[in-house]
Amino acid sequence: MISAIVLAAGTSSRLGRPKQLLALGGRTVLQHVVDAALAGEMDEVVVVLGAAADEIEAVVGPNPRVRFSRNPDFAAGQSTSLRAGLRAAGTARAVLVLLGDQPGVRPDAIRAVAGAWREGAGRVIQAAYGGRPAHPTLFDRSVWPELETLSGDEGARSLLDRHPEWRTSVEVGGDPPEDIDTADDYERVRAAFETH
Repeated sequence: MISAIVLAAGTSSRLGRPKQLLALGGRTVLQHVVDAALAGEMDEVVVVLGAAADEIEAVVGPNPRVRFSRNPDFAAGQSTSLRAGLRAAGTARAVLVLLGDQPGVRPDAIRAVAGAWREGAGRVIQAAYGGRPAHPTLFDRSVWPELETLSGDEGARSLLDRHPEWRTSVEVGGDPPEDIDTADDYERVRAAFETH
């Protein structure tokens, strides 16, 4: 079983309001990410919440494959949300990490990464866009203990820098999904969505 972990616990400090709730093409930013995970054939989707958790959970469409994990330590950085997601994933054999502020993540990229892992391609599988590594990234259960050692706002990139031999890239083409951190980012992503 593969669990998608959607990291959506951040405070959106640079934007000044919860970016997970921003409207984009008739859905929230976070709903786009959750829907991509579902369309990408994930067995379950665990959404890790922190800041504005009640408000955000209330607007995610109900689905039996989606559940929520609350991270009380979200203010201490992204590593705490990753740990919360790993604990919530329970018996999964791998987790595929998605960011709650990347609404452009594509279901086909998710399927490609998961498919490579199912075929035994490696312990860490990462999408590549014209050779540039980006999300989604999948972690086999065998590397979870190392992920648990991350601290503060440290993401898995530092772990992959220490263990480059773990990473297998899967070329998915196109552009990597953009983060929404500022009002300018939101306007740029919204414009791109409206032209598709």
